[in-house]
Amino acid sequence: MVTVSYHCPRCGAIAELERNAYLNDKCVTPDPLDGWEYADAFDDFEDEDGVVIVCGAAETEGEGCGEPYYLSFVKFEEGREVETNINSADPNFDFLR
Repeated sequence: MVTVSYHCPRCGAIAELERNAYLNDKCVTPDPLDGWEYADAFDDFEDEDGVVIVCGAAETEGEGCGEPYYLSFVKFEEGREVETNINSADPNFDFLR
């Protein structure tokens, strides 16, 4: 088992989860990925597609915003990684200024 830290995508509070090292993280998002099934952070989540973390709950260091966010693991079907459209902000940076 390893302890891994995750930042809330809304407020930046840090949560720590103890999990098996073989699980590969795909992403942390404010909304669940389509087709992924999530377990609660305090449940056994080894056989799930991801974990829902409530910011500010027992696994969070200090206070948080109280909103859920989603840790998604890499998953495979027929030997291939399942792709998804990760809905993230697409910032427009103007590096010429």
